[in-house]
Amino acid sequence: MAKQCAPLPENKVKESTIGFHHSVILGLADQIVAAVKSGEIKHFYLIGGCDGAEAGRNYFTQFGEMTPQDSIVLTLGCGKFRVRDHEYGTVAGLPRFLDMGQCNDAYGAIQVALGLANAFECGVNDLPLTLVISWFEQKAVAVLLTLLHLGVKGIRLGPEPPGFVTPNVFKILQDTFDLKLIEAEPPKELFELAGA
Repeated sequence: MAKQCAPLPENKVKESTIGFHHSVILGLADQIVAAVKSGEIKHFYLIGGCDGAEAGRNYFTQFGEMTPQDSIVLTLGCGKFRVRDHEYGTVAGLPRFLDMGQCNDAYGAIQVALGLANAFECGVNDLPLTLVISWFEQKAVAVLLTLLHLGVKGIRLGPEPPGFVTPNVFKILQDTFDLKLIEAEPPKELFELAGA
């Protein structure tokens, strides 16, 4: 019966290169460090975590599109499907959009952050790095807890917090780790800091 049906029309969407292993990015560390020191690259944005269909997920699309041309957008997890259809172009001879894989590859993103911190002789929290985690299921919580265990601060999480983040828990996480819940739309000051 299927052979008798007409073929389905092709519904091709924009293609993007995915799966940049941390070894590839760290292999470019000298080029990245030089570009940061020269001012060609001013900021890194990591948009990671899980995706979902409920309202508020367009925050991540807007966030990716608002990133300035002198920044790099790293993605991790299926949240990438909210940001990958935008044309990001290049900066300092590198693609501005670098997808590091699925949530299971969070280790790689941590290695990149540690590698850049070592190259700049600073801590991860001193890097020009903004982390935005889209919460939807348990894997994103594992990534969040790992980042908190490593002492990473200033993470933005949303659109709704995980169930265990009660107001009291959020207050502790906010005071200790500067954890922020995402707002209705990305705050413009996040992009002005990067020279937008």
